[in-house]
Amino acid sequence: MKLTPKILLEEHFMHPDFVDYWATTAPNISPDLFGKARTALEDFGPMRLDAMDGIGAEKAVLSLAGPGVQAEKRTETAVRLARQVNDFLAAEMAKRPDSYGGFAHLAMQDPVAAADELDRCVAQLGMQGAMINGQTGGTYLDDDRYAPFWERASHLKVPVYIHPNNPPEQVHMYNGHPELWGPVWSWTVETATHALRLVFAGTFDRYPGAKLVLGHLGECLPYLMWRLDSRWEISNRGAMHLEKDPSAYFRDNIWVTTSGMCADAPLRCALEMIGEDRVLFSVDYPFEQAAEAGEWIEQAPLTDSERAKVCHENARALLTL
Repeated sequence: MKLTPKILLEEHFMHPDFVDYWATTAPNISPDLFGKARTALEDFGPMRLDAMDGIGAEKAVLSLAGPGVQAEKRTETAVRLARQVNDFLAAEMAKRPDSYGGFAHLAMQDPVAAADELDRCVAQLGMQGAMINGQTGGTYLDDDRYAPFWERASHLKVPVYIHPNNPPEQVHMYNGHPELWGPVWSWTVETATHALRLVFAGTFDRYPGAKLVLGHLGECLPYLMWRLDSRWEISNRGAMHLEKDPSAYFRDNIWVTTSGMCADAPLRCALEMIGEDRVLFSVDYPFEQAAEAGEWIEQAPLTDSERAKVCHENARALLTL
């Protein structure tokens, strides 16, 4: 079978100096997977490239496995280390420019520094956007302090990918259920809520050119489009105002990837609710199996045109590859 060409957007790596930050997520996954993942994360050679070749992936946009410097308490240290890891990634991209792209890693503790570093990564290092690992110190991207960041990202016309992170504190409803804390459930709720904060705060009204990417087929949000519009009409929203229905921002400013979601019904839901130009294939390597994701998307109930868009055409358009 001839494989459809693919571009991947949620594919992670690790730098030795950042393992301690990543280790804070260890309670979220099994110890066996954590150990195996580190080996794969640190490989930029045959292991990763063979996994890509096996599914017809022509390019992977790499990102540091989170939370990275967003977990650093000292802002100056976070800014310095973000620059360090971006230089490291750029060096790996330069070795295999046909195979690897990159999302900038940013110290969101300092929004102006983050904007400047995004500019450097895009203009000088050839990266395609940024990946933000959820909240930073309990602050979300709808906060007014991030205006310089959104202005710069909009000016550069590059996407901002929100990757899951733990909430700033554990919610009482999860007590006694550690399995719900992390990728099984809490990351979905946290990331979906983060995206909705941006929508309802009017971020996309202020920055109509802003581009947001969510993984896991939109963190359940495509399924909720009708209800978001319906309940927004009767919500107790005070002085809050939007120029469009909530669902319109998903069709104008938001893209979703298939990372970590190999299921036909959610895929069809995303395509039908936010549009076939808004869905992009990804794996979430190495936390998901490339072979499984690749086999699934080749057999998913898509037209040839839809499959081409999801697998590579939409990514080329979004990332201007």
